[in-house]
Amino acid sequence: MYVLDTNVLIHDPNALLNFEEHDVIIPMTVLEELDGLKTGKQSVAADCRQAIRNIDKLLGDASPKDIERGVPIIRAKKSDPLGTLSILMSTEHTGSHSLPEHLNDNKIINNLAALQAQHKSRDIILVSKDINMRLKARGFGVDAQDYHTDQLVDDIELLPRGYKEFKNSFWDNIAKVETVQREGVTEHLLKKEGELANLHINEFVVDEQGFIGKVVDIDGDRLVLQDLHQRDLMSEEVWGLVSRDIFQAMALNLLLDPDVHLVNLTGSAGSGKTILALAACIEMTVASKQYKRIIATRSTQGLDEDIGFLPGTEAEKMEPWLGAIVDNLEALHEDDENMTASVDYILSKVPLHFKSLNYIRGRSFQHSLIIIDESQNLTP
Repeated sequence: MYVLDTNVLIHDPNALLNFEEHDVIIPMTVLEELDGLKTGKQSVAADCRQAIRNIDKLLGDASPKDIERGVPIIRAKKSDPLGTLSILMSTEHTGSHSLPEHLNDNKIINNLAALQAQHKSRDIILVSKDINMRLKARGFGVDAQDYHTDQLVDDIELLPRGYKEFKNSFWDNIAKVETVQREGVTEHLLKKEGELANLHINEFVVDEQGFIGKVVDIDGDRLVLQDLHQRDLMSEEVWGLVSRDIFQAMALNLLLDPDVHLVNLTGSAGSGKTILALAACIEMTVASKQYKRIIATRSTQGLDEDIGFLPGTEAEKMEPWLGAIVDNLEALHEDDENMTASVDYILSKVPLHFKSLNYIRGRSFQHSLIIIDESQNLTP
């Protein structure tokens, strides 16, 4: 039996459907907390309302006795129900072995302890995003775990790097290759086997001899590798910016490719993520005019309350948060005679809009480039 805490339903309103054949239990205290939060802050309130709707939809017109026993969870119209959903009533604790009930967390843990006493043969697990609540539950003898269903990787090292490195020469491992020239572009047609089997479109291959290739097409067991000449890649200048190493050059290649709609850059502070994105965006709006505007936004903890206290329009309110963008604009123009004038000139010429993520939901941006800075702070 999995017992869900409020924060799990706010984090993922569809969490109820992710426990497969297991029984899902929602304590009455959690319903009360959802009720209290459904009119609060924008995104949290919307998630609460969605979670409440999902619970209502799953329970349907079940009778109170059915709900106590558990209502089968039906995920799609034709699929067989797997697992059940039930509501756990709050119970008064008269025994000495209970936590003081002035906190909702304590009420839930006490109810779980009572549930465990009733169902000694079953595993009862509290699912919560709150570390302290999990610690309290385990200290009280109730098993607890985090909600990981939407977390794709636990460790940033497991994220795909976007390139594969080969020792010595990449061609040492290749038995057969067919090379074609198309409109000044060299492409190698290779069999998708061995170390090449796990490559994806837009992934790079790099070797120690200076060969760089980019996977541009995969067709069955064959992949097409575009030959990117290292000298050309490293010497490409974007709004006065030249890559310092091959990894920045690969990032710029992706950022400037109109067929790649989403580029996700990870790296330590100062590795050039924001400045590369900004330079590529200015190049594509001001120089090549492929896009009409740049929208810069970022998530900051506490933004919901703090933005209201800052004076001015939405753009002016967002400026303190988006200082990183302005800092990088200054860095791109530090060699100019008058840097401040250059930055002001650029801001007047470049259609660069600072937007708050709070008000971005439901908007449609046409012919735009969007920079989401510090996106690791965002929820799914």
